[in-house]
Amino acid sequence: MDNYVFGRNNVWELLKDGSREVNKIILMKGMRENPKISEIIDMAKRRSIVFQFLPKEKFMQYSEYTHQGVVAFVAPIEYVDLETFLDKKKQYKKVIITDGVEDPHNFGSIIRTAVCAGYDAVIFPSRRNAQVNSTVEKSSQGAVNHIDMIMVNSLAATIDKLKNNDFWIIATDIDAKDNYYEINYCDMNFAIVMGSEKDGISSTVLKQADFRVKIPILNNFDSLNVANAASIVIYESVKQTVQKSSDSV
Repeated sequence: MDNYVFGRNNVWELLKDGSREVNKIILMKGMRENPKISEIIDMAKRRSIVFQFLPKEKFMQYSEYTHQGVVAFVAPIEYVDLETFLDKKKQYKKVIITDGVEDPHNFGSIIRTAVCAGYDAVIFPSRRNAQVNSTVEKSSQGAVNHIDMIMVNSLAATIDKLKNNDFWIIATDIDAKDNYYEINYCDMNFAIVMGSEKDGISSTVLKQADFRVKIPILNNFDSLNVANAASIVIYESVKQTVQKSSDSV
């Protein structure tokens, strides 16, 4: 189901963004009066996208998804090339890297947080990591359309290239000595690496890191969910940036 987008808000975001080709939209009969559906129809008309109303039975094949009576048939997401991303002119770039995040809901949540925090790209490997599919699209609330998604064959080679382009690599590691808030995230290009739900960051990537940081756990309990952990670290960088801007006024 990689080439489908489910749900009213996700389809609305898809049409609003306009960067992906939409082949067709199907809507459940009896929903025409819904305000969000009306907006979807108007946007589809403006872009000459075919849409049709179908009976409820036709949506049974999508019953495992939260479709809300709306399904868009889309072209695969267009990934951004790493070199193209690096060539973009910006003073400092902020990136999140996922190293083996396999749960699509976690992956979607991380993407959503990165977009909200003003990050520039999400980098992820083509193997042993969730890929951008309809579940990720839904979990991200359409955020995949608002950030550069960079799929790479080798994280190790990618990190080397980032380091050669003046990026600092910050790896989250439960065994690290430094806490995540002890890093100065301001005035530099950086990439935060989040590891898999089960095994964390691979040893190869850990060796490449300039900093290893942890989130303190104050109870004798398992580590945080990777999506929650990513939110904590990402928003520390946001807090520092906002504070620095306030102090300079």
